[in-house]
Amino acid sequence: MLLENKVVLVVGAGGLLGREIVKSVVREGGRVIAADMNVDLVNPLASELGPDRVLSLRIDITDRESIENVFVVAEKTWQRVTGAVNTAYPRNKNYGRKALEVTYEDFCENVGLHLGGYFLFMQQCAAYSKERNVEFSLVNMSSIYGSIAPKFDIYENTDMTMPVEYAAIKSAVQHLGSYFSKYMKGSSFRVNSVSPGGIRANQDNEFLSKYDSLCSSKGMLDPFDIVGSVLFLLSPMATYISSQNIIVDDGFSL
Repeated sequence: MLLENKVVLVVGAGGLLGREIVKSVVREGGRVIAADMNVDLVNPLASELGPDRVLSLRIDITDRESIENVFVVAEKTWQRVTGAVNTAYPRNKNYGRKALEVTYEDFCENVGLHLGGYFLFMQQCAAYSKERNVEFSLVNMSSIYGSIAPKFDIYENTDMTMPVEYAAIKSAVQHLGSYFSKYMKGSSFRVNSVSPGGIRANQDNEFLSKYDSLCSSKGMLDPFDIVGSVLFLLSPMATYISSQNIIVDDGFSL
């Protein structure tokens, strides 16, 4: 019961990793506000895990009013929010092009949506913690490619690439966490990030083979393999850990 009496807001809860985080928080005794742009993706979680444990809500992290509304509803339901995990992945329809094909407009829009959304959500979590004077742990989802240069050779002979916007966004997410951790000094608000390597999701077999060959044992990880670090950072065991980035990649980045 690592998270007993904790109330955690999980953003992007309808995604592959988000769903696993929601289930794991509940297994550890916590309650979850499962929030996503598409609430239809998270409603089944409330049905599966029980409305006394999971509240499903719509959220848009690029809209301040949307974020504030989630906190209002959460407080009415469970009095307070003690932490959050942001796994959201907002992007436009042109996201994913190769670097030399990305337009200035698309680059700016994707950075604005993703990084801008992470900034706004971080800001509102900090404001909530300060106004309510509550301990609050925020875990941002970054990436190994926020810390190291891409290994482009693993994408050769596939239709895949590592988007240039992604590298810029995820490195900035880590530093924004440091900024807010320092800015909120003296409060009970802290920010950390978890940087997964690749997460298995029916990728190209040739890509998977190349990726796995660079890892220590398992290779590309499953969503559950990432969750332990998130739970730790949300828990009282990590009370004095702030502005850190935990890489979980089975040695891929070595």
